[in-house]
Amino acid sequence: MKIKRQKQAKKTISFYKYNFSFREPFQILIDGTFCQAALKNKIQIKEQMPKYLMGEVQLCTTNCALKELETLGKQLYGAKIILQRFQVRKCPHFKNPVPASECLLSMLEDTNPHHYFVATQDHAVTTGLKKIPGVPLLYIILNTIVLDKPSQASLDHVQAVQLGELVSPAQQQSIRSLKEEQGISPKDGERRGKKRKRKQSNPNPLSCLKKKKKGVPTPPLKKTEQGEKKKRSRHKKRKMEGGDNMSAPAVTNT
Repeated sequence: MKIKRQKQAKKTISFYKYNFSFREPFQILIDGTFCQAALKNKIQIKEQMPKYLMGEVQLCTTNCALKELETLGKQLYGAKIILQRFQVRKCPHFKNPVPASECLLSMLEDTNPHHYFVATQDHAVTTGLKKIPGVPLLYIILNTIVLDKPSQASLDHVQAVQLGELVSPAQQQSIRSLKEEQGISPKDGERRGKKRKRKQSNPNPLSCLKKKKKGVPTPPLKKTEQGEKKKRSRHKKRKMEGGDNMSAPAVTNT
């Protein structure tokens, strides 16, 4: 049974490594319910978690999860001591703490960009994270740690990537690195994508003038055919009074 469980865990980890770019050390986000279950079943989280996941791990929690255990009192004092040993990751609810279930889901965002494993026994957290693709779930059952199979949201996401409908996280990272090498920042892409609005300007005064009427075109000159002689135009000379062309008066003999 242990060997079979180990093989299934190895297969699931390979799925997240290949499709969602998970790498060691694996970041395990833990809440108070998981620590309480580990305390009851006498499970050493720091010792057994790396063996089960077959790699280095970083155990972490949030400030909201610690605050929640403090408010619950002495009943969960042991779980609080265990949870305080882990790294505390910053969450957006530092000044105004929220329930641990709400805080953990906010850390995952929409696509789990920090590649968190989530270790919890809270039903509200498990139902919420199964809607987010690429979130491995860990829980305790029958005195053992179990890595859940990939959710339907994760399977649908991988199928969409294979069909070319989406871009995988690995491809997104490679695109970002190429842009950084070329010196292209995300702001430059946004500027290029936005179209500039043209300012409203006054009309051109020249375009408002009335168009002048075109004159009647002169007919083209007729070309003379070869062999025809051009006719010379004769102009009649006007007779000038008192000019050279006037005849002299006749002389009478006396």
